Amino acid sequence: MRISVAGTRGIPARYGGFETFAEELAKRLVLRGHDVRVYCRGRAESPTYLGATLCDLPTLRHKYLDTVVHTFLSTLHLVFHPTDIALYCNAANAVFTWMPRMRGTKVVLNVDGLERNRKKWNWLGRAWYRMSERLSTWFPDVVVTDAMEIQRYYRDTYNQTSVMIPYGAEPSKLESDQALAAFGLEPESYFLYVSRLEPENNALLVRESFERVQSPMRLALIGDAPYASDYIAKVRATADPRVVAPGAVYGAGYAELQSHCFAYVHATEVGGTHPALIEAMGRRALILYLDTPENAEVAGGCGLPFTHANLTEVMRAAIAMPESQREDLRESAQRRVRERYSWDAVTDAYEQLFLGLAG
Repeated sequence: MRISVAGTRGIPARYGGFETFAEELAKRLVLRGHDVRVYCRGRAESPTYLGATLCDLPTLRHKYLDTVVHTFLSTLHLVFHPTDIALYCNAANAVFTWMPRMRGTKVVLNVDGLERNRKKWNWLGRAWYRMSERLSTWFPDVVVTDAMEIQRYYRDTYNQTSVMIPYGAEPSKLESDQALAAFGLEPESYFLYVSRLEPENNALLVRESFERVQSPMRLALIGDAPYASDYIAKVRATADPRVVAPGAVYGAGYAELQSHCFAYVHATEVGGTHPALIEAMGRRALILYLDTPENAEVAGGCGLPFTHANLTEVMRAAIAMPESQREDLRESAQRRVRERYSWDAVTDAYEQLFLGLAG
């Protein structure tokens, strides 16, 4: 099949979950013999990557226009260069998904979570996402949700049947740890937080909660965001020498940080299946997660839940916990990823969906 992926920043993955998803899915579909094209936002360094063709198009670098402008241009390209399947990411792009269908392309839309709940959006941004949720039930051929909670939301709110396919992760721990030295970290001696540094991901909550923990442990705040400079400045404004905030880390360094942390703190409260959470589970990290229905669905009892009010106490409890109990939680988390969230299983599900649509 000829398959195109639109609505992400493109690959190589250097931003967030959708980019990681696009990279992992594209390279596996290529290995299975499919012709894959990924649309990129003015950043492709070569015409191909991992066997996928990169289509580099411009955009407007603006908080509210970046995604929709680039996806509109990607859609125009799709109309004049049709493929068998167009996979769109992000519900905000639903408004464009009818256009490739007019040329005979089958369109799948991965809606992600309830993006309108993110604090970074003003009333116009929230209204756009609310409208896009409705358009998601009309314009594409198939809606994909990445968590049962999001699937339930679309069914109960819009009477929309969706295909639930989660994100994936590698169920393996890296033995190498060279990246840790660059941040002044030692194996098993730091809490790790990874996310875009935006308010609903609660990086500030994590930092302030950690600062009340009396321990030689350190905290590594990994991440960045293009339109959240004021919030990022607050997150990094600490006098605690135990806190390091180097920005975004990708590739092997990112995997090493997850593989050797004492515990991974997942504090995101908006979205479905968060890639960083299942990636940390796959690396055998001890998981501390904000107790939302979506996070609890992924963790499946293989971690320690916390609320906005008690994260400090849960961090202390993790430190005081017997090592054998921590190891049991790490092993069960990795086993859960191996059984439910492997990238090969995710690719199987998408490939079967695409084959069914393409006939």
